Amino acid sequence: MSTALIPVSRPDVGHRELAAVQQILSTGWLGHGAAVIDFEAELSSLLGGRHVVAVSTGTAALHLTLEALGVKPGDEVILPSFTFCSCPHVVTQLGAMPVFCDVSDQTLTMDISDVRRCLSRKTRAIMPVHFCGTVCDMTSLQEIGRDQEVAIVEDAAHAFGCSYKGALIGSFGDITCFSFDPIKNITCGEGGAIVLSDSELAEKMARKRMMGIDRDGWKRCQEGWGYGYAVTTQGFRYHMSNINASIGLAQLSRFPELSKRRKKVALKYYAMLEDITAIRLPAWDLATVVPFAFMLRIKNGMRDELREYLLRAGVQTAVHYPPNHLQPAFAQYRRPLPVTEVAATEIMTIPLFPSMSDGEIEYVANEIRSFFGAMQLAATEPVLNGEDCA
Repeated sequence: MSTALIPVSRPDVGHRELAAVQQILSTGWLGHGAAVIDFEAELSSLLGGRHVVAVSTGTAALHLTLEALGVKPGDEVILPSFTFCSCPHVVTQLGAMPVFCDVSDQTLTMDISDVRRCLSRKTRAIMPVHFCGTVCDMTSLQEIGRDQEVAIVEDAAHAFGCSYKGALIGSFGDITCFSFDPIKNITCGEGGAIVLSDSELAEKMARKRMMGIDRDGWKRCQEGWGYGYAVTTQGFRYHMSNINASIGLAQLSRFPELSKRRKKVALKYYAMLEDITAIRLPAWDLATVVPFAFMLRIKNGMRDELREYLLRAGVQTAVHYPPNHLQPAFAQYRRPLPVTEVAATEIMTIPLFPSMSDGEIEYVANEIRSFFGAMQLAATEPVLNGEDCA
């Protein structure tokens, strides 16, 4: 194996982020405060003035959203099995039932026809996942939401900066949840955000993220109230810190360069891999997609062999994601999902991150080409008989 492993992903942080954190440390106010408020304001401005509630993680954003919407035991939430396990976890944490739907073979996002099959009188919400930056069919989902009177809660963890029909994800729809963990399109180190238009619901979420307290510590100190407060509702410790928000603010200022580089990495992969017939590349329009991860689909059962080959060559790969309906924790919610189950045997994520050099991209692509070249050579070599071996 090569001693220098090229990782699947790597956060792109530098002097701006370091300076931002140092500035917060110098103030002595590290928790929820002015930087969080500024971060929310910057996101709101980017997304058309909608309400933004910054939280500790993308998972917290999803859980807080469903809880604030009143999802409860006996309710159902429709979601794809092809996503990170946080999605079904936040449903079951509320005592509700995750109803797993299949995905489109072309996009690996929700199959709208299967969503319709999953609807019932118990459906309280639908949770589309914009997979690897590919946006779901939001027109159809919003139509279903209106007709069935169910909330559409977008998991846009992979889709910051992506757009749909000319509008940025998060600038429209019912509720959008973002993740800003270390490997997302922008990072806060760790963090998330809920974006919505409903001011009353946004205020409710803002209280719930702070243990249901009517005024957070920053507001109390600004108003001279010290430690006086009232707990007005069920709440959680889900707030974002000033440290995390300061990193996010620095990342927002760099987002044009970060997104441009992600697209350039993807374009270079397309140019070097598009002629390999055993690979299906992402079906992206890079005018509307900021790639979160570069996921290949490997045909003919060669995925695992290719992963082993690349690891020996010093290239890390991943599988995003093992389907949730096949996980032991969610076995009771299992239903047949044929497209998901086939795709799960083919998917493989290769390195993509903004600081990835051209040489690293070429190395990864050339190692993939070498693997398939060797496979093709092996397939065409004649089988020798006993006389030939003599």
